[in-house]
Amino acid sequence: MSETAGSGDVQEAAAGAAREVFEAREVSDGERRSAAALEASGIGYAITRHGPVRSLAEAAAARGVEPAAVVKTIVVRRGDDDFLFVLVPGDRTISWPKLRALLGVSRLSMPDAATARDVTGYERGTITPFGSLTAWPVVADSRVPDRSVSIGAGAHGVAATVDGTDLVRALDATVADVTEPEA
Repeated sequence: MSETAGSGDVQEAAAGAAREVFEAREVSDGERRSAAALEASGIGYAITRHGPVRSLAEAAAARGVEPAAVVKTIVVRRGDDDFLFVLVPGDRTISWPKLRALLGVSRLSMPDAATARDVTGYERGTITPFGSLTAWPVVADSRVPDRSVSIGAGAHGVAATVDGTDLVRALDATVADVTEPEA
C-alpha cells in the first residue's frame, strides 16, 4: 500500500468517525418539529447535516448548492402579533418597497431575535415555516419555484433540500417578486 493511500485511509476513517459523532448528536425539538411538518406536507425532501458555518456562502458549500439555492426564511412583523415568513434566495435581500406594496401596508419591520424565537419556536439561523409554533402566512420570492432549494430545517447545521414549486405549494405561499440583489 502506498503512503498516499494510507494517509487517505486515515483521513477517510477520521472523517467517518467525525461524521458518526455529528450524526449521533441529540436531535433538537426544533429539528423534530420541522421533520414532522415536512413529512406531513407530503413533499419530497432530503435532509443535509453539516457542521457550523459562519456565512451563507459556507452554508451553500456545506450543502453542495449555489448560494442562490439556499432559501432564507425571514420573519417579518406586519403589526402587533401579526407576522409572516418571507422566503428569500440566498443571493438576494428583501425589497421592502416591493413587499409593502404586495401586502398593501405602509410599514413592516423585522422582530428582534427573542421575538422571532417566541413566535416561531426557532432561533435565528434555524427558522423555517415547517413546524413553526404558528402557521404564519408565507410569501416566497418569485425565484424560489422551478428549482431545487435548500431551506433550514429547525436546527443549526440541518437543512432540507426540496423542489421549490412543491415548497410554495405545501406552504400555500404567495409568490411574487419581493427581493433585490444583495448589495
